[in-house]
Amino acid sequence: MTQHPQFPSVEIMAILGKDPIMAFIIQNGNPLRSSKSEDLYFKLLSSIVSQQLSTKAAATIFKRFTELFPNSYPHPQLVMEAQDELLRSAGLSIQKIGYVRNVASFAAAGNLEHTKIGAMPDEELIQHLTQIKGVGRWTVEMLLMFALERPDILPVDDLGIQNAMKRHYGIEETGKLLRARMLEIGEAWRPYRTIASKYLWQSLDNAPG
Repeated sequence: MTQHPQFPSVEIMAILGKDPIMAFIIQNGNPLRSSKSEDLYFKLLSSIVSQQLSTKAAATIFKRFTELFPNSYPHPQLVMEAQDELLRSAGLSIQKIGYVRNVASFAAAGNLEHTKIGAMPDEELIQHLTQIKGVGRWTVEMLLMFALERPDILPVDDLGIQNAMKRHYGIEETGKLLRARMLEIGEAWRPYRTIASKYLWQSLDNAPG
């Protein structure tokens, strides 16, 4: 089913619109498109492969990786059994081969079942998924925001969000002080900090995929 772009609802704007800077950003932005997916395993693999690569290079390598498997789907057992040479042929580094196997092993153990994941609160889910070596907090926050569309995530470690908030809110702090200031400003956006964050990315014309 095609997902049509939508501006925030009246309810969401009633919250976000209380911040005049955020209201201006949204009014001058474009509608957001849904990116929801129940296949968190597949999304995690894509995130691992994409680490430290350009969008174009990541897409090429992930396509090669998936095409190594029947029906272009890397089922966990097949990933765990695949030889290093095969995975390297798709463009994966030795380190990333280890990471995708970690994700596959985690999934094979039943730890990525949608019903289980869906019932977890945000912070509990972040702790759950960062048990996987190679999966950090930022990666999980992106999954929560885009694949799961959790409404109240503010990724303070994301460079794009940092730059957007510095620009729009005149923040001069750096490091821990910057993150603390971001969280302070973001309190006004609860429980819709994900929506606010997506519009902040969009305002830089640099939204992650």
